[in-house]
Amino acid sequence: MATATFRFYEELNDFLPRERRGSTFTVACARAATTKHMIEALGVPHTEVELILVNGESSGLDRILVEGDRVAVYPKFETFDVSPLHQLTEMRCGQEPLRRLRFVADAHLGGLARLLRMAGFDTLYDNAFHDDEIVAIALEQQRVVLTRDRELLKRRSVSHGCYLHAIKPAAQFRELYERLDLAALAQPFTLCLHCNLPLRPVPKAEVLALLPESVRIEQDDFNTCDSCGRVFWKGSHHKRMAAMLEAVTVATGVPAAVESALEATAPHIPGS
Repeated sequence: MATATFRFYEELNDFLPRERRGSTFTVACARAATTKHMIEALGVPHTEVELILVNGESSGLDRILVEGDRVAVYPKFETFDVSPLHQLTEMRCGQEPLRRLRFVADAHLGGLARLLRMAGFDTLYDNAFHDDEIVAIALEQQRVVLTRDRELLKRRSVSHGCYLHAIKPAAQFRELYERLDLAALAQPFTLCLHCNLPLRPVPKAEVLALLPESVRIEQDDFNTCDSCGRVFWKGSHHKRMAAMLEAVTVATGVPAAVESALEATAPHIPGS
């Protein structure tokens, strides 16, 4: 059994007991323990780690720790470029970077899934999903796992995942938007909030019978989902959602009024 010294940086400290946050500490390692094993044994999911330095040199997740190793563990770098170093996001579990940014959310993140779909991000969600199903979907379809369950992210087969620190959907959305720099990839109002399938424009005449009288008079542009048959138009909810997306794109935080509107956001759905 070897002992190694660890130091976790920035938000990774949120996963540690209070007495270990922001400090260097020494722990005993299991026999032939890897950096992944020990980092997760200390409470930090490997999907939250961007860079590991062992004795000042970049390291992967599978390095065997030996007596006296000094391990520094960093989250995603946002303020300076570490591309010359070994970044785990490009090597984690032998996986290539994802070609498309798609998500699968666990059973407790239905509100976040809805907001991501609103912004145009392909997000699978079912409150009946079990952890094994989520892992299988993520692996088969190359999706990022979204969860507040750190044990789920510790599974070796989960190569891409994000732990959500925030509790409410609006705050979770803002957290993820900033962390993954989603602004450049957003395609708002292109997916059905219920089915996660692409919307298509539909002539007004085809949906006229489904529309409230005021909408027939005031609106001319409509989209529909071929799966559920719901009809969407640019009403007051659409304006609030657009304002929210603009706010989260141009600012580091969402104004309280916009966040309040976001919590109440719902699409125009006849008969719902």
